[in-house]
Amino acid sequence: MAFPKPFYRWRPHPWHGLDVGPDPPRIVHAYIEITPFDLVKYEIDKVTGYIRVDRPQRTSSLPPTMYGFIPRTYCHRRVQSLSTKTTQGDGDPLDICVLSERPLARSEMILDARVIGGLQGIDGGEADDKIIAILDKDEVWCNIEDIADLPAVMVERLRHYFSTYKMVPGQAAQMSIERAYGREEALKVVEAAIADYDEAFGG
Repeated sequence: MAFPKPFYRWRPHPWHGLDVGPDPPRIVHAYIEITPFDLVKYEIDKVTGYIRVDRPQRTSSLPPTMYGFIPRTYCHRRVQSLSTKTTQGDGDPLDICVLSERPLARSEMILDARVIGGLQGIDGGEADDKIIAILDKDEVWCNIEDIADLPAVMVERLRHYFSTYKMVPGQAAQMSIERAYGREEALKVVEAAIADYDEAFGG
């Protein structure tokens, strides 16, 4: 019996071994590291590709959406050039937040996400954008085309979460959210991150 094509004999690395998505930059793959139910910050281990515990969250704030990254993206000089107050990209895959009407409680999953906007984040002087997307074919959020179409409270929650999720009591915050931006700018950020990846690691 022949193996199906494509067939991965070994587990592919979520950052380097998965496709960027079915129709980038408009519809991309999102690899989910954290769900709205997690009080622990998880992130991909860049060497092994497995999920690593980064830290328990110090605050009681929960992620407002699913949170992960877009495979085969890299935040380097092209992404940094779109964020004038930064000195460099953060050297990570591009972060993505995905809204879904149905609660998805597990991480380490891949889904199709439709890009609608983003948050311009700065972490210690480095560009750390957060792309905002809708779970593709979601029956409730399906008519959302741009971040301007979202309820204002949802954007407010995302801004607050990312402004505070790295806070340490008694220390100045190193993470800030400069502004929210719409779909057209978000597509440019995704394109820049794909180009940065191709330059750094090969297409």
